[in-house]
Amino acid sequence: MRIKSQKDFLAGVMFTVVGVGFAWGATNYSIGQGARMGPGYFPLMLGILLAILGLLVMFSGLVVETEDGDRVGSIAWKQLGFIIGANVLFGILLAGIPRFNIPAMGLIVAIYGLTFVAALAGDEFKAKEVAVLATVLAVLSYVAFVWLLKLQFPVWPSFITG
Repeated sequence: MRIKSQKDFLAGVMFTVVGVGFAWGATNYSIGQGARMGPGYFPLMLGILLAILGLLVMFSGLVVETEDGDRVGSIAWKQLGFIIGANVLFGILLAGIPRFNIPAMGLIVAIYGLTFVAALAGDEFKAKEVAVLATVLAVLSYVAFVWLLKLQFPVWPSFITG
């Protein structure tokens, strides 16, 4: 059987592997039943659904003819580095690293750091647009997580709030 769309086939493989991994990991928790769900029920069902979706996408990659076979191009290392780096920076800025005496900078600073570093992955970088986006994301995150969900984590740098 010939792969007719490499992108679809490999995306399906990725979905299937991640789905099976989540479903398998969920078996370490109590599953329960539909009426009395345990902590592993939702990740198990989500993993199964993701694996089924992956199988469907893999199947479409085998049967749907594409013009050039939808070849997978080279990996965009620069963009990948900026996106992963932005997420790591977010975690460090949000909670700090006490072992290395790096203080927690809080949610607002972490969102600004995440947004500016992730924006470097794009083709164009416009500081004004990124600043507006970061401000909107910071305000919405504050409203959603601190006001509405009442989550307890640092919002501002620890040297400001004490």
